[in-house]
Amino acid sequence: MTVSQLARVAYGSPHTPVRSDRQNEYDLFARITRALSDAVTRRETDFPAFAAALHDNLVLWRTLAADVSEEGNALPPALRARLFYLYEFTASHSRKVLAGEAGVTVLLEINTSVMRGLRGERAAT
Repeated sequence: MTVSQLARVAYGSPHTPVRSDRQNEYDLFARITRALSDAVTRRETDFPAFAAALHDNLVLWRTLAADVSEEGNALPPALRARLFYLYEFTASHSRKVLAGEAGVTVLLEINTSVMRGLRGERAAT
């Protein structure tokens, strides 16, 4: 038995499937996107919750940008560059959203597109 198999037997619940990194990333994007979408409807009545949801989205993107900028990242260089650009756009656009100069829709669309990619779906042409 390999070390990985031993760990699954020792620490894994027999009823809990082993999740891939991709599934975990999808779930994180889904949770943050849902929270941001929900917070938009309460922007006027609960601005701190809205700002916190926007901040959480930015933290997700900042973490992703740090990961794709690491030398050992296994993603293709072109994809890494596109993801880093999306972080830069998200950071810039989030400042505009907080200032009331832009809406959240494009941030939700970006996250949704990434989620589609994590599920292996192709972008609509």
